[in-house]
Amino acid sequence: MHKRRSVKENYAVFLIPGIVLFAALIVMPFIANIAFSFTRWTGVGEPSWIGLENYIRLLDDDVFWMSFRNILAMIFSMAVVPTVIGLVLAAVLFDYVGRHVGQRSASAFRAIFYLPQVLPIAIAGIVWGWILHPTTGALNTALRGVGLDDLARNWLGDSSIALISVMFVMIWFQLGYPVVIFMAGLQRVDPSIYEAAELDGANWFQRFRHVTVPQIRPEIYVVVLTSTIYALKVFGPIYVLTRGGPANSTNVPSYFAYQNFFERANVGYGASISTILAVIVIVFAIVFLYAQRRSEAKSGLVSS
Repeated sequence: MHKRRSVKENYAVFLIPGIVLFAALIVMPFIANIAFSFTRWTGVGEPSWIGLENYIRLLDDDVFWMSFRNILAMIFSMAVVPTVIGLVLAAVLFDYVGRHVGQRSASAFRAIFYLPQVLPIAIAGIVWGWILHPTTGALNTALRGVGLDDLARNWLGDSSIALISVMFVMIWFQLGYPVVIFMAGLQRVDPSIYEAAELDGANWFQRFRHVTVPQIRPEIYVVVLTSTIYALKVFGPIYVLTRGGPANSTNVPSYFAYQNFFERANVGYGASISTILAVIVIVFAIVFLYAQRRSEAKSGLVSS
């Protein structure tokens, strides 16, 4: 017993660098951000304490509420749609392409779908900016080339369709992530389960519904959780593609906080937006992990 405790204490020493870095890079900046959210400060000089004024001001800020409505669209395009499509694609690649065409073909398709994930978001954003350019973009040029001039749009400059355009780009960008995770999860599924289902006469959709989805449920939870958190704090794609415009139609909380922090020198107000966003992310992660653990406990994957 004494020896086991001594071993644990020795291992605990290796946690110290991680704890110090976590405190220095995550905890202390978060606490400082909360403190700034109760002040009026331009980033220069002494901040002045104003209590809850920034939070009260947020309640009447239409851009703030619009940014949170837009974040729901981002969650749909970055978490919901890629997860559903990625699940189907992974099942097709694993259960059909891999078995009937070959594993190399399945791996090649997986790499193609994952390619957008390895591209720097700045490069991907610039390329899509070229493609969606209203006058010289490839999309409008192609539409005009086949006589569909009426469908040509200012995809990122029209407030009525800019958010939809960004959502489409984010689906393209995110799709490879669930495909790779789900195909990795399918590697651990016992092949005899699929063989038994086939012997029972199950078609592809029935195997997908009753074998694939239940067997990789832990991976589905991971993809939904990480993708949703990424969508909640998405910044880079918005900055590169639209900078929140036109008319804030694609603005999101993280970019709205950035605008107040660095463009308007309104640090306290930007800190209050960041604090609310951080609290939402933390609460969502806790609730989701709790629901995941309960679900896995019911299915016998972990002890309750």
